[in-house]
Amino acid sequence: PVASAGVRVRRLLRSHSSQTSPAQPETTMSEDVPFFTALASGAVAGVSVDVALYPIDTIKTRMQSPQGFFKAGGFNGVYRGITAAAAGSAPGAALFFASYETGKTFFNKNISSPAGAQMAAATFAETMACLVRVPTEVVKQRMQTGVYTSMLVAVPDIIKKEGVMGLYSGFGITVMREIPFSAIQFPIYERMKLAWKNAQDAPLAPWQAAACGSIAGGFSAAVTTPLDVIKTRLMLGADAEGVKYTGTVDVVQRVIKDEGAKKMFSGIQPRVMWISIGGFVFFGAYENARKYITMATEK
Repeated sequence: PVASAGVRVRRLLRSHSSQTSPAQPETTMSEDVPFFTALASGAVAGVSVDVALYPIDTIKTRMQSPQGFFKAGGFNGVYRGITAAAAGSAPGAALFFASYETGKTFFNKNISSPAGAQMAAATFAETMACLVRVPTEVVKQRMQTGVYTSMLVAVPDIIKKEGVMGLYSGFGITVMREIPFSAIQFPIYERMKLAWKNAQDAPLAPWQAAACGSIAGGFSAAVTTPLDVIKTRLMLGADAEGVKYTGTVDVVQRVIKDEGAKKMFSGIQPRVMWISIGGFVFFGAYENARKYITMATEK
């Protein structure tokens, strides 16, 4: 989901930073990079991922739409809604990093397991970031499926018809999607890195960690696709006949009854591709942004 690709690969970066050796300071973040540098670099990288891979996300959303792929727009206008995505990427990333750093300090004092503290901090950060991400997703997905043609039209119309909370349709399921995604992704990611490190008897290079993250993220994306379908339907608001969805259970029951259980995995191919590729895009964007920001601040 757009979980967005940017958020998921930012998780990989944090985990990757703990695995790099002292001889490779350019790949660390939390300890060696100033907080605001990491914050700004992460925001730039998040925007880069969301914008670069946006067409894949549009195709995924249209495949999950109740109207069907072609009625929702097919391959036409795959950049529709990109203004909403771009507008939410940077502030969403900034809120995520700020919440993560704050949460990490708190949970490290109250949870004995470092991995448990990291997971708790990430969960807290995901929840906080959703305050920005969910309204962005709602507007973006309705533009992607042709409900609106402009963000300036979408936002006031949604508020007029559904109230402010209409912008937060699917908030709960979005948070619920991110938690199991992390629970599946992290063990696979860490195990793959450890196995690879032991096999070559040397710390992993950035591209190797990125490869592990890509595989772990792709698998986690596939497994959590049903949650992403539910999120998309709730954010779109209604089925093909215009009948509004009332909640998660209602979506599941109606989708399976009207469209078959297979529909719960619609969009799995572009979702897996989007999240897998996103890891590689993010690392390049992050490192370049951080390098230039560091150079600018040193001057």
